[in-house]
Amino acid sequence: MSTRSPHLRFGLVIAAIAFVLDQAAKWIVTVPLSLETKPYGQIELLPFFNLTWAQNYGISLSMFSDQSPTTRWVLVAVTGIVAAAVAIWMTREKAKGDVIALALILGGALGNIVDRIRLGYVVDYADLHFGDFRPFMIFNVADACISIGVLLLVARALLLGEKAPPAAEQPAKK
Repeated sequence: MSTRSPHLRFGLVIAAIAFVLDQAAKWIVTVPLSLETKPYGQIELLPFFNLTWAQNYGISLSMFSDQSPTTRWVLVAVTGIVAAAVAIWMTREKAKGDVIALALILGGALGNIVDRIRLGYVVDYADLHFGDFRPFMIFNVADACISIGVLLLVARALLLGEKAPPAAEQPAKK
């Protein structure tokens, strides 16, 4: 019996798409739009959504934010270990929905790792707000993919948890 996921190839395609979309969006805000050079580093797109330049030196919610080379490479290593664990899990996961969720997490993690290696920080730009209320920190496509992937895993675990086998299939009690 093979332990390889029957959905691995599909998952790798999803991870690659998430990675490419993240890197393309970051390229658009840094090169053609030169967002960091705009007044206040911001372009208003909609009354509730701006492109706002942010350099994230930490991890989610800017935790462990530090501009030192040591912190940069520790974060690269930790994120790399998490990405490797997710990739291994994805190779063994049988449920297609979980493979999709893991692929989103993997693609997003790789997108942010590339930024941290190349630039020393992660490029964030998506600024969702309702007046002064901001339900999220400024984020990027990679962050959105990671968040959606985690939410999918949690929702699937809570809603589709493993069902106990019927009584006829349960092992006899001794």
